[in-house]
Amino acid sequence: MPLKQTIDSCFDVEVGEAGLSRDDYEAVLARTEAGLVWLREARESGALPLLSLPGRTDDLAEIAEAATWLSEGTSDVIVLGTGGSSLGGQTLAQVGGWHLPVSSDFRDGPRLHFLDNLDPYGLAYALSSLPLETTRAIVVSKSGGTGETLIQTMALLSAFEDAGMKEKIGNRVLGLSEPAISGKLNKLRKLLEPFDVRFLEHDAGVGGRFSALTNVGLIPAVIAGLDAEEIRRGAARALKPVLDGAAPGDVPAAVGAAISVAYAEKRGITQNVMLGYGDRLERFTRWYVQLWAESLGKQGRGMTPIAAIGPVDQHSQLQLFLDGPADKLFTVITTDVADKGPRIDPALAAEAGQPEFGGRTVGDFVASQQRATTETLARNGRPVRVLNVSMVDAERIGELMMHFMLETILAAHLIGVDAFDQPAVEEGKILARTYLEEM
Repeated sequence: MPLKQTIDSCFDVEVGEAGLSRDDYEAVLARTEAGLVWLREARESGALPLLSLPGRTDDLAEIAEAATWLSEGTSDVIVLGTGGSSLGGQTLAQVGGWHLPVSSDFRDGPRLHFLDNLDPYGLAYALSSLPLETTRAIVVSKSGGTGETLIQTMALLSAFEDAGMKEKIGNRVLGLSEPAISGKLNKLRKLLEPFDVRFLEHDAGVGGRFSALTNVGLIPAVIAGLDAEEIRRGAARALKPVLDGAAPGDVPAAVGAAISVAYAEKRGITQNVMLGYGDRLERFTRWYVQLWAESLGKQGRGMTPIAAIGPVDQHSQLQLFLDGPADKLFTVITTDVADKGPRIDPALAAEAGQPEFGGRTVGDFVASQQRATTETLARNGRPVRVLNVSMVDAERIGELMMHFMLETILAAHLIGVDAFDQPAVEEGKILARTYLEEM
């Protein structure tokens, strides 16, 4: 079943004076038409390669081969890369069982390790603890110049050399960076090529936070057991109404962008909460935070994204959401979990003083919490939209990710910023290099 979006609880008739009027929403929705036209033209001209990815199959064999090479005879696979070079892969791999409480310890195949944050203690522990003889690594940097990734890579190369494996590095490491250009320095290639490390090409037209559907995200996904073709099939479903020229109201991504921007413009909403129900959506909520923040936070504009997962964050953030400042728009992702999971013994439920639990499944309990949370938010004047997927699998996560990439691009178009650059972060990078030299 395709993604189902419900926005009824975003309007004043449902949430009171904090809600949008239908007229305000329709006015912003109509403005998305220009963005939809731009997307279709960019798809036709090839100006936005992201939009061609859902229909691509020519690169799937290379992706499968790389995943096989990294996995065969391997106990551990390290993924070096930060931000968009890692979060897309993490999001997809989690659907395959990576980084799930308890169950990830029992998944088949090599153990995956995403070393996305430059932490001296964690990196030292990883390099001293991993069995390097049976460990492989994929190093991801689109430009080849990401400082954190270069530092991690140097540390990894030194660890291999210290272990007497210098001659084996070419059989242990795979590079992923944009194509080599004559006269342009690619630091990652310069670092790794002397060790005969093989490189795959990072799509030069697809930026890091939008790269989940390229080899950047799909290689870790395949290692985790997902089908890359199914991921792209789901993405194609999210893109289809855009390419078909559907009216804005029939394009879920346009509806979502219009809701967010209308709330920012008409109600002063400054924060967007992404609440996903289920462990397999935890990394997705973090991926969304980068996508939304880095794409829209420019020129004094944008909305702050907040990540949460249910039911656990009902016990940590829901109090604030319901009784704190009314400055948030909520997106709740639900799944069809009723009748799933362990069934509760009626005798034990009665003994615990909770007879209503008897005979119910854990999924029944979560399904009731999904419904109760969304209704409680609306009753307390908190605008909330619901996105329902029947389950979290390869196809649905592909659809969800493409949906939010399109929604983000359209929201950027509405507020008048470039979704694809990040000029403000450069100052900090320059200062960090200056301070390192001073040390």
